[in-house]
Amino acid sequence: MSRRVVRQSKFRHVFGQAAKADQAYEDIRVSKVTWDSSFCAVNPKFLAIIVEAGGGGAFIVLPLVKTGRVDKNHPLVTGHTAPVLDIDWCPHNDNVIASASDDTTVMVWQIPDYTPVRNITEPIITLEGHSKRVGILSWHPTARNVLLSAGGDNVILIWNVGTGEVLLSLDNMHPDVIHSACWNSIGSLLATTCKDKTLRVIDPRKGQVVAERFAAHEGMRPMRAVFTRQGHIFTTGFTRMSQRELGLWDPNNFEEPVALQEMDTSNGVLLPFYDPDSSIVYLCGKGDSSIRYFEITDEPPFVHYLNTFSSKEPQRGMGFMPKRGLDVSKCEIARFYKLHERKCEPIIMTVPRKSDLFQDDLYPDTPGPEAALEAEEWLSGQDAEPVLISLRDGYVPPKHRELRVTKRNILDVRPPAGPRRSQSASDASLSQPTLETLLEEIKGLRAQVQAQDQRIAALENMLCELVDGTD
Repeated sequence: MSRRVVRQSKFRHVFGQAAKADQAYEDIRVSKVTWDSSFCAVNPKFLAIIVEAGGGGAFIVLPLVKTGRVDKNHPLVTGHTAPVLDIDWCPHNDNVIASASDDTTVMVWQIPDYTPVRNITEPIITLEGHSKRVGILSWHPTARNVLLSAGGDNVILIWNVGTGEVLLSLDNMHPDVIHSACWNSIGSLLATTCKDKTLRVIDPRKGQVVAERFAAHEGMRPMRAVFTRQGHIFTTGFTRMSQRELGLWDPNNFEEPVALQEMDTSNGVLLPFYDPDSSIVYLCGKGDSSIRYFEITDEPPFVHYLNTFSSKEPQRGMGFMPKRGLDVSKCEIARFYKLHERKCEPIIMTVPRKSDLFQDDLYPDTPGPEAALEAEEWLSGQDAEPVLISLRDGYVPPKHRELRVTKRNILDVRPPAGPRRSQSASDASLSQPTLETLLEEIKGLRAQVQAQDQRIAALENMLCELVDGTD
């Protein structure tokens, strides 16, 4: 009689648990916009959530430790003139977050370590280049200040946030709305999904589609794709009969899927969150009340079902904590921030272990907050693996680091030498001082604004010290 062999895996018994009630964030008016992004972004310092806001778009940023009921007058980040559709924390600076909006712009914000006393309304920089709503944002995993945005104009723009310039414009690759865009681990390739049902692998610096697969999932509803650490692409989508489906693909051979599994008949888009350290993918459906998780391995059937975390309340969105923000002393291998209608609840995924010692096998070195490349190096063709850190002694986020934007001065660009129309001496004498006067005036105004900014920051710091002193 044949005995069923149980697959060996340290992740077979991963279990999910909602945090205690006092660890949740209460009284948050989560956005009701119908858009298939996660509405929530989290890092080891802050939790950011897109919220309902009159007369424009806004999101709230809370220090991670500030659990419990949120003051209804808590400052928001407001600057967009239409709803915010996506937010993403910079992986190389825990105080910098980007937001994308229905107003066609992307804004990059510096969040102070102290709680400001009023709304943050001035972004560090506004990136304008899309002609329709911008619904997808993704920071480059290894290059500093490189940000991808994708809009309803079917265009992907890649920006250098440090100068405010478009590095690359991928504007003739998608004939329809882009549903998702994801970097591989070193940021040399993109995987995109589109309303035309095609899964594409793009080399952004060459401006080429290097592989594509039509109807990776045959249904018409949105598809999502993420790269795995093996270089495969994991997808979620729908069958022709509107059943939810997951797939695993090898971009070097798109003819046949490595794995394809039907799931259920729910109609919420499945958002995949992938952890390369454990090679576990977590599937969170919008409107579902569960998180299903699978381990991706090199042995058939390649995508192994592990378990399902279920709760009573459906989720409006989901934030996924980077590995460096987890509690290694409790064998925590993932943490989600689940959005309800009026609150945000942490959900902790743990591998049960008896020992209190650091578990090397659960926590290989993981990407830290240092960038491996500068934007210019990446653009010139260089690639680099992420700069890894050990979690053996836990992770302490570095102090506030400011993002400096250096916009190029268009007046520094000299006109090309060559024949030009002759200019009379009187014309020259009239135009020259006017330009110099303008530049002087601009310099004076800039100094004035800077002085006022410093004064405001100093007053806010004094106020915070006074408030902290009276607590």
